[in-house]
Amino acid sequence: MRGKKLAKILPLIAAACMLSACGVKMSKTVKARQAKTTVTFFFHGFGSSINAEKHMAEAAKQAGKTNEILTATVKKNGEVKLRGKVADHPQNPVILVGFADNQNPDYHKDGWYAYQAVKAVQKQLGFSKMNLVGHSMGNMAISYMIMDDGQKKNFPAVKKQVAIAGHFNGIKGYSADSNSPLATSGKPKKMDVSYRDLLPLRRVYPKGAAVLNIYGDTGKGSDGRVYNNSSKSFKYLAAHAKSYQELLIKGKGAQHSRLHENSQVDKALQQFLWK
Repeated sequence: MRGKKLAKILPLIAAACMLSACGVKMSKTVKARQAKTTVTFFFHGFGSSINAEKHMAEAAKQAGKTNEILTATVKKNGEVKLRGKVADHPQNPVILVGFADNQNPDYHKDGWYAYQAVKAVQKQLGFSKMNLVGHSMGNMAISYMIMDDGQKKNFPAVKKQVAIAGHFNGIKGYSADSNSPLATSGKPKKMDVSYRDLLPLRRVYPKGAAVLNIYGDTGKGSDGRVYNNSSKSFKYLAAHAKSYQELLIKGKGAQHSRLHENSQVDKALQQFLWK
């Protein structure tokens, strides 16, 4: 009896092993395809979430710029949970990153969260090049990640960075220096504490990266929350980038929290990232 049972079970075990092997092979094939692509990460602002990134990602999908939108949620301990279906033929994969600890004013910590997301996705998809898009505090997370972790082994090459409503030299109402006049180089005449902390970024910023700096003016030199001078001060920090350009958005749609749902921003972002 035992011999007959084994005779029936062994083929099933063999079939299961074959399926398992096929699964591993398919995973490696997906990695091989993904490795040739440039992955684009979106990072949200203070107190926000992945929801703030969805409009820009969906607009890109509707425009035919991407066919793959995944999400990466970073817990306080750095653990990353990935969600979404990997496309058979990926086109410009987009990763929407969300921080569980989304109100942490420690930018070094925020940069560490961003780094954990990048490494987790890199391990899954096997890419070596990336684009980075940030809104508000998301720009600080990106900047501190590049400054603190950009020199580490296997850190992906930054091809393009889009900064939206960045408060590099402080936030209106919170920093006395956030509207400081700027030199031609972009360097503020008076620096906020966080800007001084970011100065080492100038030395290590990726020379092969192209930068698009988007900021809004609702009528008084700010988007209501961030002064244009604070946003434009990024020019000095990214001085050694391959290229640097700015885009000023005006009107009601230029308000701080509306910039990530602005059609003009959508078009500029798509043109810049995926010509």
